[in-house]
Amino acid sequence: MPRSVNSVASKARRKKILKQTRGNFLSRKNVWTVAKNTYEKGLTYAYRDRKAKKRNFRALWIQRINAAARQYGVNYSQFMGQLAKKNVGLNRKVLADLAMNNPQAFEAILKSVTE
Repeated sequence: MPRSVNSVASKARRKKILKQTRGNFLSRKNVWTVAKNTYEKGLTYAYRDRKAKKRNFRALWIQRINAAARQYGVNYSQFMGQLAKKNVGLNRKVLADLAMNNPQAFEAILKSVTE
């Protein structure tokens, strides 16, 4: 009995990964073993950086809130402590957006909290 191999499925599997590596440099896009390694490494970077993205944005929001609060003589730590004490339910993302795009609203929040 002849050896049976499912070349259709194998080719489709390879084609799927080679399609994902389109746009890479040199052999990383068309040599199967190199492309497969590139693809797998890219997936690990993507997983890792989805987590890192959240950390980076939180750090950015904190910097923006701190910069805005210091204009009124309060540092970030004191401001967030006062927010927690007064049970203000605004998160850092919203506070940073207000600090950047609506300074009057941010000032009103800061004044109401520091009274």
